[in-house]
Amino acid sequence: MSAARIRGCVVSEASPDLPALDQSLFDRPTLARLHASTPARHPPRFLLLYGSLRERSYSRLLTLEAARLLEAMGGEVRIFDPTGLPLPDAAPESHPKVQELRAAADWAEGMVWCSPERHGAMTGIMKCQIDWIPLSIGAVRPTQGKTLALMQVSGGSQSFNAVNQMRVLGRWMRMLTIPNQSSVAKAFLEFSEDGRMKPSAYYDRVVDVLEELFKFTLLTRDVGAYLVDRYSERKESAEALSKRVNQRSI
Repeated sequence: MSAARIRGCVVSEASPDLPALDQSLFDRPTLARLHASTPARHPPRFLLLYGSLRERSYSRLLTLEAARLLEAMGGEVRIFDPTGLPLPDAAPESHPKVQELRAAADWAEGMVWCSPERHGAMTGIMKCQIDWIPLSIGAVRPTQGKTLALMQVSGGSQSFNAVNQMRVLGRWMRMLTIPNQSSVAKAFLEFSEDGRMKPSAYYDRVVDVLEELFKFTLLTRDVGAYLVDRYSERKESAEALSKRVNQRSI
């Protein structure tokens, strides 16, 4: 077998020898499959979550600003109000607020999560909402392949603890979390009495984040399922199917 040397490494020029690979399930990605044959024509759909129940909640005010910007870009927006959402496992999945949240997550093509930072972390209210959105409901995965933008507000100096934590959760939920993020320090100084965000570098960064989210959503929403399609899961599904088809008794 002939071989080529690239920066000190020997690389086969022929078909690679991969004895551990199931060739029948191996996928060779192509650019063509990243172009949807029938792209969606409806406006991008976004679900926005915030993490505070205070009467003057700065995470809610920032979320409202995000909603206005996404609508100005041509998107459809739903904001979930966490008031009345039970703690995970403290109520059945049939609870009306749980069903409302899950329906909105299924509807959305992208999300914005916005939490205050409390004790160096996202709030329990924020985590509660995320925990009620499972990785799968039957054969449906409500978050897989959908885009996500992260924002936080702080009462003191700028921090990134909450957005960094939420980024880990976004990966766990198999979401396409955009690179940019927003952290608004001393949020009580950044909003007017009527609840609108004042002009500032913080506001400009919020616009940057939402522009990026909108673009990534347009780019990926039609091929999200292909982007997160995994060899290991195809293999697991094939093995489960084979076991079911070849079972000797029912």
